[in-house]
Amino acid sequence: MANTVSGVIEKALTKLRSEKSRIDRQISALETALGAIRSRGSQDGAAPRPRRRMSAEARRALAKRMKAYWAKRRVAAEAQTKKAKKR
Repeated sequence: MANTVSGVIEKALTKLRSEKSRIDRQISALETALGAIRSRGSQDGAAPRPRRRMSAEARRALAKRMKAYWAKRRVAAEAQTKKAKKR
């Protein structure tokens, strides 16, 4: 009976050691992946970049450009609908 018990224990130890080595490999792979993510400059530990501000003059210029852009689009859309109605 002593041989049976020791045999079972040795088999269990062998299985546990193989499982331990598999888990160690997985831990290593996860640590490598985590290191790669952190080195890319993710926001986890990095200081946030300061937000860029737009001056009032730049805002006015942008508003003027966008109004012209949408006016041009509106005229083009009206021309398309007039063409479609003529047909």
